[in-house]
Amino acid sequence: MRRSDREVTDLQTIKEIIRACDCCRLGLCDAGKAYIVPLNFGYTEQGGKHTFYFHSAKEGRKITLLSQNPCVGFELDTGYQLIESAQACGYSARFQSIIGTGTVTMLHTPKEKRAALQEIMMRHTGKEDWQFPEDMLEAVCVFRLDVEELSCKEHR
Repeated sequence: MRRSDREVTDLQTIKEIIRACDCCRLGLCDAGKAYIVPLNFGYTEQGGKHTFYFHSAKEGRKITLLSQNPCVGFELDTGYQLIESAQACGYSARFQSIIGTGTVTMLHTPKEKRAALQEIMMRHTGKEDWQFPEDMLEAVCVFRLDVEELSCKEHR
């Protein structure tokens, strides 16, 4: 990271920034070209290991690309606020952001899918006791992103 003065390494702060984000953007590769998809997500951290969870239709461009190459980049950001100046080059912005890379794994068993969907729903609703009918679990694609590299930055 070029601006080490803006680097965030405190795990608790990183988790708070992730909690404040509305979506996670996945960067995939499509025949040598970037393809970026904003997604709702669930998130867990255990022992410094970050894991994101997503759901999707079972088919489409994103699923095709992930089946061809499960290595992805990701980005989250929050807290954008313009810092004005009298001169154009003096403008800046306050923000918090996270970028990284990882590997996606498709979840297949009802137990895996249910746990991931619980994380997604908990994150967005604050409720834990969701029920997922078997036919819905069969109809949805659920996948996990195991983070391999993560960096966090903030400008306050």
